[in-house]
Amino acid sequence: MARVLVYTAPGSGHAYPPIATAIALRDRGHDVIVRTASGSVGAIERLGFAAAPIDDRIEAIPLEDWKARTSIGALVAACETFAKRARYEIPDLQAAIETECPDLIWVDTNATGAAVVAEASGLPWAHYMPHPHPGPARGVPVFGPGFAPSTSRLAHLRDTGLSALKPLAFRSFVRSHNSRRAALGLPTIDGIEDHYVVAPLLIQFSAEPFEYPREWPQNVRLVGPALWEAPAPEPEWLAAEERPIVLVTASTEFQDDARLIEVALEAFADRPYAMVATTTVHDPGDFDVPENARVERYMPHGPILRRAAAVISHGGMGTTQKALAAGVPVCTVPFMRDQFEVARRAAHCGGGTILHHKRLRADRLRTAVEEAIGCRAGAERVRDAFGRAGGATAAAVALEGLVASERQATEA
Repeated sequence: MARVLVYTAPGSGHAYPPIATAIALRDRGHDVIVRTASGSVGAIERLGFAAAPIDDRIEAIPLEDWKARTSIGALVAACETFAKRARYEIPDLQAAIETECPDLIWVDTNATGAAVVAEASGLPWAHYMPHPHPGPARGVPVFGPGFAPSTSRLAHLRDTGLSALKPLAFRSFVRSHNSRRAALGLPTIDGIEDHYVVAPLLIQFSAEPFEYPREWPQNVRLVGPALWEAPAPEPEWLAAEERPIVLVTASTEFQDDARLIEVALEAFADRPYAMVATTTVHDPGDFDVPENARVERYMPHGPILRRAAAVISHGGMGTTQKALAAGVPVCTVPFMRDQFEVARRAAHCGGGTILHHKRLRADRLRTAVEEAIGCRAGAERVRDAFGRAGGATAAAVALEGLVASERQATEA
């Protein structure tokens, strides 16, 4: 039996992805401890895990990448936030290691300070990634803007030019990250992509064909999406609802995307659909709710997805993959962060459509959703591929392998 310490970045979109694997590890006889955002501790404790909040100063540093003017600018802003949080993650994880004495540390890739501590600890450690892998690869567009894969000369020149600019754009983050590495006796890295290859294992919560075919870094293990949500009773109204359901949801981290819900409610107010909206960080009382809609801060998505005709979302990895894993097509309206990349992948694999947030208007959204409903076959192909990826069990087996390798090396 191994003692596994999981350390996450703030936000339920980062706290929940490792939970299905934590359950699988426990079922296989291991002990799992979680350090995560304060708002997620209760749900994890109710599963029977020992959980505690990360340093509240980490959560106090907001992710404000949505204020950037470009997708690359948003990624730079996000990395600046990660660097600020890292200052507090380092002593936070060091204290957790001293208290919990783990055999394995499993760290969110966005918790960059915690990753440095895990690497320097001398213990087996791994990353998990709840978003598309940003590392470069032949045939994969430069990460950020959500370009479609292309073999054209123009696309090659575009990607080459943007790739040349990235070291300049992320220079500040790499410099601060290297200072933290040096302080803990670790060698420096050359670029931001190196952050994702230093761990012996990276659990990638995704799989082809949602991901573009590529040569993956040696440390990556594709296991499919992280499918877990806090248990909740099925809504009483659902069994009686006979109309096709369209689910619309906003980001769990604020990014000024309330307009997505506003326009969706307007677009389908007089249509033969049942609209279901989850507002997350937005106040449900701020929306004009038509007769055919239900608007709440949170509803369990699982039961609704089993009945849904389509999902309208901001392009968060969790929501998008959860829909496709249920065979439900998506209409993605990306705003920022990794959402352009998620949206492009969902469309590229035939699972849905894209509408840029700057073109968001009721008639355009209605058309995009109706086109997405016609992508059911593509969504079901992705669902079947996700099912073959191994899921939480595959992730648990890969993590076990790290501990076994360390124990064999020690015994030798």
